[in-house]
Amino acid sequence: MTRARPRMGVGVPVLNGERFLAETLDSLLAQSYEDFVLIIGDNASTDRTEEIARAYAARDPRIEYVRHSRNIGAARNYNDLFHRAGTEYFRWHASDDLSLPEYTARCVDVLDADPGVVLAYCKTLDIDQEGHEIGPYEDRVDAQQEHARDRFLHVMTVLERCNAIYGVMRSALVARTRLMETFVASDRCFMAELALYGKIAELPARLFLRRYHTGASSAMTDEERRTFFSGQPAAPTLRTLRHWWAYWSAILRAPLSVAETSRLQVDMLRRAYWGKGLMLQEAAKVLRYRLGIGTPVSGGA
Repeated sequence: MTRARPRMGVGVPVLNGERFLAETLDSLLAQSYEDFVLIIGDNASTDRTEEIARAYAARDPRIEYVRHSRNIGAARNYNDLFHRAGTEYFRWHASDDLSLPEYTARCVDVLDADPGVVLAYCKTLDIDQEGHEIGPYEDRVDAQQEHARDRFLHVMTVLERCNAIYGVMRSALVARTRLMETFVASDRCFMAELALYGKIAELPARLFLRRYHTGASSAMTDEERRTFFSGQPAAPTLRTLRHWWAYWSAILRAPLSVAETSRLQVDMLRRAYWGKGLMLQEAAKVLRYRLGIGTPVSGGA
């Protein structure tokens, strides 16, 4: 590495991740692409996370360790890692997942070859807590259409599990988005917004191993997931409306033509109309929650 700062940053947000952190870091340090800085963002863990992270940082100069004095929530932790990196390319990596050695190199090759690509990611293989294969998962977020409107609508339509967010991104364009927000599943809104700035390329090799276990965010209750994103206990909110507003705001911020902006606004108004029933259901549940009527809300976030 000849530059003052490596070409790529890798941000690993973690909260009480002692069980899998070392294995995750080993997989990142084993990447064939070596020109990176790896920043661990410890969200005030109370287990052995700090001990493990400091031990790795002490023996590899590519690793930086940041410990927050309090839990700032997953969204702010993710964003902080991006801002700290200051690199041309960037990727997040969950503290319990794994990347096979060629993952980063293949994504960087795609970004280098096509300046119109804003994010490149490899396909997913699901594994269990012991590392045993569960099976392949089809992300289908490949969005290489020429028009921003087509890419945006494609990502909104197909995105379910947000594995693609762990791909390699072009930092200058990521910085133009709102990044992650503190409401549940804001990563979906981020991915759709990113598609307004460039293509998203899915690579065919299954080099990302998504781990499912009892402590994963995917296994959390709605209340736990709200706390996980925001960093503090959070009451149910109008999740569908918040997502819709995030998409609408992203369209207004993007450097689109007047015609394309107008077409997307029409698309979003149609979606608001189609989703009005769900929005009303969530509003009724939130109102009952605030009035203390019935059981706690499970649908709104």
